[in-house]
Amino acid sequence: MADTGRLAANWTRVATSWLPFADAASASLPLSRILRLALFQVSVGLAVVLLNGTLNRVMIVELGTPSWIIALLIALPLVVAPFRALIGHKSDTHKSILGWRRVPYIWFGTLAQFGGLAIMPFALVLLSRPDTLPIGLAAACAAFLLTGGGMHVVQTAGLALATDIAPEDKRPAVVALLYVMLLVGMMLAALSMGQLLADYSHTRLIQVIQGAAGLTMLLNIAALWKQEARNSALAAGDVIRAGFAEQWRAFTGQPHAPRLLAAIGLGAMAFSMQDALLEPYGGEILGLSVGATTSLTGAWALGALVAFALCAHRMQGGADPLRLAGYGAAIGIAAFLMTLFAAPLASPVLLFAGAATIGFGTGLFSVGTMIAAMSLARDGAAGMALGAWGAVQASAAGLGIALGGIIRDAIGTTLHSPSTLADRATGYGAVYALEIALLVFTLIVLGPVVGRLRNPADPDNKNASARFAVTEFPT
Repeated sequence: MADTGRLAANWTRVATSWLPFADAASASLPLSRILRLALFQVSVGLAVVLLNGTLNRVMIVELGTPSWIIALLIALPLVVAPFRALIGHKSDTHKSILGWRRVPYIWFGTLAQFGGLAIMPFALVLLSRPDTLPIGLAAACAAFLLTGGGMHVVQTAGLALATDIAPEDKRPAVVALLYVMLLVGMMLAALSMGQLLADYSHTRLIQVIQGAAGLTMLLNIAALWKQEARNSALAAGDVIRAGFAEQWRAFTGQPHAPRLLAAIGLGAMAFSMQDALLEPYGGEILGLSVGATTSLTGAWALGALVAFALCAHRMQGGADPLRLAGYGAAIGIAAFLMTLFAAPLASPVLLFAGAATIGFGTGLFSVGTMIAAMSLARDGAAGMALGAWGAVQASAAGLGIALGGIIRDAIGTTLHSPSTLADRATGYGAVYALEIALLVFTLIVLGPVVGRLRNPADPDNKNASARFAVTEFPT
């Protein structure tokens, strides 16, 4: 019996040490409850794939929608992104006789997602007909804005709720697990929607999108159920709370907050400029098939998944989140160099390795900076901190995607001619080179902050160092 007990204890230690996210659970927050809460991230991943991927392709190919309309519709949700800090603050200070702060915001964000998805297929069908183009455009704008806005509200309040209910030392692992579930939602949505819309018809489009609306509602209700405890003292109407401007000044007035937000913006823009270019780069420059270029996104997702698991494991042990974010930026430089040289070397293998490494660097940088932003939250203001991170990250990423496409087209069109040495890869190469430069600036901005922000899993900051030099970069 004694040997059996020792064997069980040893296997338990192995599971906690090596299985991803096995140590995210605690007595007050079991793994089953974390996974149920993470369903809101699955619904967000579903919306992201639908707005930025599936509908993009359907509108171009099947519906024949002009490209400027598609660009307008995809950009509309970014209008809400800068207000994520305000949304987070409102969820921090919400007054409710029911004693809830986060639940109302997640619920109304869910309703916005559902409403936008419910009207979207009809709007797109109207958009494809010249005689109904004006009303179709208005309805499509409303649908994309509702869906994208609801997605931002749900994610901001949902992450703040996870921060509220997770023990402080478990928050890094919980946040990393939530981002894995976002990735899972995106992958499942991409695979299932691609299959369902293989034999396209307007009726099938309506069924798929409205099915996504119903699934979004079910997932978010399941995620919310009995997660936030009612606390009348916390959300009482007679409590005087600081306004948004005052809270924002207090947040950004902390010693390292402005530098951290600047680094988040630069890094997010650097990693996102290639988002809309990676698959066209593989197809146009290296002659990869549609299936092969789709696999590039899979390689990116695999790299991100490994990074999320590594972040959870390292930060649970007290590692400095900004040091991991710095490693992510440095790895991103190597990844973009691999991608850049894949064209002159005509190496699809190098391109796939670059895509996976880009995902890995993005994962380290995103989760590391989010944990660092969480450490700046004071007096129950997790929503403000996460909203500020989300506002800067989403706005910079959207700007980066737009600039990437514009720069690629402008340089490619200007320089690609028989009288120059430029070729079809020149526009792509210029974007990748710019991303490398932005990541270098990100490291310059981030360096002085590394080791100076507290990791929730290491409250005494014993494992952090105030120095982050060139010798720290992976080689």
